[in-house]
Amino acid sequence: MAAKKKTDGKRSQKVGDALRGELMTMLLAGEVHDPGAKNAVVSAVQLTDDLRLAKIYVRLLDLEAPESARKSLLKALERATGFLRRGLAQRLQLRYAPDLRFYWDESIDRGRDIEALLREIKTGDENPK
Repeated sequence: MAAKKKTDGKRSQKVGDALRGELMTMLLAGEVHDPGAKNAVVSAVQLTDDLRLAKIYVRLLDLEAPESARKSLLKALERATGFLRRGLAQRLQLRYAPDLRFYWDESIDRGRDIEALLREIKTGDENPK
């Protein structure tokens, strides 16, 4: 019998994964009519153990989106929070819909910065003084 991981049966993780899937479905189906929320991608959802607060990390499909588009996306999602909470509670049959907080997912940006630094180090090693 395989050993269970501590997070295998964690309800908050399962509900968080379901929230992420339903949010992506709602956004891709165009249910949020705000043009600022267009081309949004939900990259991760972190839900507290009591299921009261969901931290939702989002990005735009365009990886080179300007800062203004990023801010516009977060504002659009904040405006649609009530609509999204109701929809999620109904779709997932939750007794209590968690508070939704939206954050820009910086993991890809950090990865690109690290990659650039590594390339810089590599070229420095190839051209010794």
